[in-house]
Amino acid sequence: MIRSSHASGSGGFSRMLGALEVGLVAVSAVAIAAIMLVVTLDATLRYVISSPLTWSYELIGLYLMVAVFFLALPDTLTHHGHIAVDIFQRLIPFRLRHLLLGLGYALSTWIMTLITWGAGQRLTTAFLRDERIAAVVPWPTWIAYLLVVVGSAAMILRCLARVYGHLASAATGREVVDMPPPPTEAGPEEI
Repeated sequence: MIRSSHASGSGGFSRMLGALEVGLVAVSAVAIAAIMLVVTLDATLRYVISSPLTWSYELIGLYLMVAVFFLALPDTLTHHGHIAVDIFQRLIPFRLRHLLLGLGYALSTWIMTLITWGAGQRLTTAFLRDERIAAVVPWPTWIAYLLVVVGSAAMILRCLARVYGHLASAATGREVVDMPPPPTEAGPEEI
């Protein structure tokens, strides 16, 4: 998130984006809870009355796992939860480090844009053709594509905020964007 008050308009944008991310991660958490409930119910019915849910695998695989993954992506980026190789980061000069990070996030924005565009194309086709999976419950496929589009679009917005923050940091020589905490050594109690 943008720290500096001099970044005109970006503070409000970052707050709105943060609120969106909190909402998306809340839906992701509900999807995790739903997965646990469906799996528990399915196993209970399977072993108690020998009548498992016939639709649980498709519901979980088509909708719930997609929601868990894609809707949590931008919030995970905001909190620096993605995998990063940052052991040498502090050795790179400040302006060059931010320039490289800005370029990296610009590339990430482009990749996420391609993912969003492709999922959007599939969403439109699946919706217009009323595509459904071939299963006991013919779940519509467009909902899964919608989840991908929403999560990826929010990720694009977060990446753009990072591009701006890192390039502004490189240009001004002041840290305008939150940086991940420095790596720490795990002690025996943390392993």
